[in-house]
Amino acid sequence: MDNKKIINIAVVVAGIDEEYQVNIINGINSFAKENNINIAYFAAFGGMLASKRFDRGEYSIYDLIDFSRFDGALLMTNTINDINVKERITERVKKSGIPAVVFDCADYPEFCNIAINNSVAMSELVEHIIREHGAKVINYVSGPLSNPEAKARYEAFLSVMAENGLRVEEERIYFGEFRTHDGRLAVEEFSESGLPVPDAFICANDAMALTAVTALEKRGLRVPEDVIVTGFDYTYSARNFSPSLTSVKRPLFTAGYKACSMIMDMVCGGNAEKEVLLDAYPVFSESCGCPPAEGDDFTEYKKRTFRKMEVMNANISMLNRLTARLAETEDASEHFDVIEGFIEEIGCERFSLCLTEDWQDAYNFSTVSDPSVGSYAGYMTAPLIWDKGERRSVGYYPSSNMFPEFFENGGDINYFLPLHFRERCLGYYIITNGDFPINSLLCHTLTMNISNSIENIRKLFHLNKTMDELNRLYVIDPLSNIYNRNGFINIADDLFRECVAKQRTVMLSFVDMDGLKLINDNYGHNEGDMAIQRLASVIQECCLPGSICARFGGDEFVMFFPSVQEGAAEALERKFSAKIESSNSSIRKPYQISASIGSITKRLDESDTLYSIIKQADEKMYEIKKNKKKSRKAEETAVPTPDNMHEGLYDKL
Repeated sequence: MDNKKIINIAVVVAGIDEEYQVNIINGINSFAKENNINIAYFAAFGGMLASKRFDRGEYSIYDLIDFSRFDGALLMTNTINDINVKERITERVKKSGIPAVVFDCADYPEFCNIAINNSVAMSELVEHIIREHGAKVINYVSGPLSNPEAKARYEAFLSVMAENGLRVEEERIYFGEFRTHDGRLAVEEFSESGLPVPDAFICANDAMALTAVTALEKRGLRVPEDVIVTGFDYTYSARNFSPSLTSVKRPLFTAGYKACSMIMDMVCGGNAEKEVLLDAYPVFSESCGCPPAEGDDFTEYKKRTFRKMEVMNANISMLNRLTARLAETEDASEHFDVIEGFIEEIGCERFSLCLTEDWQDAYNFSTVSDPSVGSYAGYMTAPLIWDKGERRSVGYYPSSNMFPEFFENGGDINYFLPLHFRERCLGYYIITNGDFPINSLLCHTLTMNISNSIENIRKLFHLNKTMDELNRLYVIDPLSNIYNRNGFINIADDLFRECVAKQRTVMLSFVDMDGLKLINDNYGHNEGDMAIQRLASVIQECCLPGSICARFGGDEFVMFFPSVQEGAAEALERKFSAKIESSNSSIRKPYQISASIGSITKRLDESDTLYSIIKQADEKMYEIKKNKKKSRKAEETAVPTPDNMHEGLYDKL
């Protein structure tokens, strides 16, 4: 295949760490590596935590897939319990026009189907339990009937029961999700029913059967002495359990291998079979009362079990340390550094952390819970790409690319796993050429830890922004956008102490607006606010670099100059008057903005305080204001002329 086009295949799957999925994936990967094919698994853990909001976030990973960029697709939609999600995926694959293989589902004639004969094997198993072991009262633990395999097994069970004249009681049927905990929940629900203990629990897969055995034993019921339990899949755990589980052996590895082979044939122009039916057969063992079936070599079993425990303990240690370190991070950069430090322990060639471009933005859940809103933004960012020990990043790339970087080589196995908080998509990460997603039961826990820590960083970012804004509002006057009294005192006090220590000559000016009440009364408070803003702008323009100005009260302002020369007060007053006049000319209002200013210039010593200088400037301003008032009253006693008729507006200062 060296001279041929490299084939890229997308695989859709849920519950990637379950043994059924793992066996099929191992078959797919084996063929892909032999033939230099690139595989991209898009994997969710939906339907596991009984949370629809969480499931929506998990299933967002399927929204990422651009099927048109792949040569073919393998659809393990039988592992997805949400009917709507499955329909959206299959419709998008049809629209893309690429060849696809589906597992155990004959509902889509457009796709090839790799099927395992569930019905015959389940029928033989149920027949054995009834005929050989005399079971008459049977409880059934089913997968979801939206799943074709679950439906086929359930219907086979009903058919055999009817053929043997046995009644199926509704209270003895439990519909689960094919997940491990469903076996325990089925036993708990039955225990609460008050019905007599059945002769057998027939479970639609091994994962549910194993937890059912444990739950029954906790209630003092022995398997198989008191009650028979059977499974389906003949997994490693089932055949090495005690008692070893009666189950159905299925060629899962072969199914994955064959499916990948069919895609390659179709991509290369060949015609693949529309349906391949693989045989399955029951294996009768200890859990139904039969002699133990041939299990794995006991020595090898012990070695493998120890290795699994060793890996599990190492993964738990890694996750605990990662969780503790992530909890200490306070910004995104620190957060990504911590994740980088643990990638080598995961065991992969490449790790890509990919986040939506808006991951740090504020949001409300009323928007993200709307199904019409897409999961991914138009662009992604990859702040952390770890490639065989080297780190790099990609600023922005279209989310339709899926990969932050394109790779020319074949034979890469990539696992895409979703990062989200509840239903809100944060991004995803990609593990390349590493078996952690399928070999560790803690992959989902790792994913949730990374997701939650990213959400914590997002919240901390907005909390800090809010605190900054609150701090700004504490020191900034929102109307005039200059310092308020608090801001002025906080900043000017330290500066004033420095000036005292260096015995500098400073100037403090107190400004009081003239006629604000009359502007409010005659033209409205909006005009009064505008007048305050204009006066604040004039005051700000009069401040030199390094000086401070503030709105001290309603219509009172203050300016502090930490170093001035002789004549500074006169220069400021001229500049202030000129700016006021210019402002009045530009705004052309039916009133004039006017203010009184009093300035104190002083060489500071240890006896001076900021408050004492403010008080002196205030008193001086008040004297100037009184003199202006007396002057205007004197003008009012004169004969009115066109030049002074409008000035009565400022009588009441």
